[in-house]
Amino acid sequence: MPDKRTRQTTDLTSLEPAVRVKQLAHYGTMVEVDSNVPPRRYYRSGLEMVRMANVYLAEGSLENAYILYMKFMTLFLEKIRKHPEYNSVPADIKSINQVKLKEVMPKAEKLKQKLLEQYTKEHEQYKDNEKKRLIAEEARKKQEREDAELAERLQADENRQDANTKSPHLLHSDEWAITPTAPSVGGVLYPDDFASELPRPPAHHYQPVPPLIPPSRPHQEMDEALPPLSAGRKLRTVLVPASLLARFQLLAAPNTARNIELCGILAGILERDQLKITHVIIPKQTGTADSCSTNNEEEIFHYQDQHNLITLGWIHTHPTQTAFLSSVDLHTQCSYQLMMPEAIAIVCAPKYNEIGYFALTPEYGMQFIANCRQSGFHPHPNDPPLFYTVTHIHLENTAPVEMIDLRR
Repeated sequence: MPDKRTRQTTDLTSLEPAVRVKQLAHYGTMVEVDSNVPPRRYYRSGLEMVRMANVYLAEGSLENAYILYMKFMTLFLEKIRKHPEYNSVPADIKSINQVKLKEVMPKAEKLKQKLLEQYTKEHEQYKDNEKKRLIAEEARKKQEREDAELAERLQADENRQDANTKSPHLLHSDEWAITPTAPSVGGVLYPDDFASELPRPPAHHYQPVPPLIPPSRPHQEMDEALPPLSAGRKLRTVLVPASLLARFQLLAAPNTARNIELCGILAGILERDQLKITHVIIPKQTGTADSCSTNNEEEIFHYQDQHNLITLGWIHTHPTQTAFLSSVDLHTQCSYQLMMPEAIAIVCAPKYNEIGYFALTPEYGMQFIANCRQSGFHPHPNDPPLFYTVTHIHLENTAPVEMIDLRR
């Protein structure tokens, strides 16, 4: 039986190519502007969106790239203008965005054509496989009919055989007293003298019956494998340099001594289908015993643009608490995970000697937090769980990492 992923792929390839591209474009329009979020944050997120789309494009994940390009265009050609504070956005930020739009629009159009070509090939392959499947199905049904007819003939022959088979005829003593016409020697009769006169057994109508095992037929399978569904693949591994943890906690030590949180951005590259953390960027920030907020975030984006780094998550300390995600942390993590499904949150709790690697549960936590409109610390339900300890990370003992402290 085909697995769920194969069935999903088959369902997609059965669609007309134009319909599939239209579906992707529809996903790209599924972005909303929240009036409670400052518009400048959308502009910063837009740069990250384009950066991620470019990474997807470079690795051949065309569908993900196309969706992000469409989200970017939908957001900044249409929906951002409806934000009540749109006119407060500085002209220089808008001009940078316009440059990105001019870069993205032809990319998206070219990508659309590539996807149409890819989907056309997949659709033709689907139709060819479907034709072969129907032929194989018809051959199977024909063979079953022939097997059933053969079984009926064999049964009929067996029934006739049973009806025509009789018990052996034993001669009565009177029949042996019949005087033979054949000559005898010395008046003594020998059995051979009248053997020709003995009654003959009835003619036998039984014919050799073919074996009851029906003729074997070749097992037919589809040789051509359907193309994989790139959008449905599992999370890629995030490589975490082991030295990152000690070095970050060393940087955070002065804050930890004063019971103040410190946070940083996990940035890196895509290499051989693995996400590799290469930098930890410590932005200017303000913190308390149970929270921290970044300042001058433009510096973060500028550094990432200069070094072509993508955001892979974030790291922060809990100087007085254990390692977990608070309600505020959940909302922060949601913003990272919306951009990068593999994004992680690392929580260091030095007082309890704990390190946690967390993410929102994709089947529930992401949707719940994305729809939550509360701010600050507020209660969330614990069941079903909103976050979990991730398994798609791998600690690299020898991998280097750069600590970029923008506070200095």
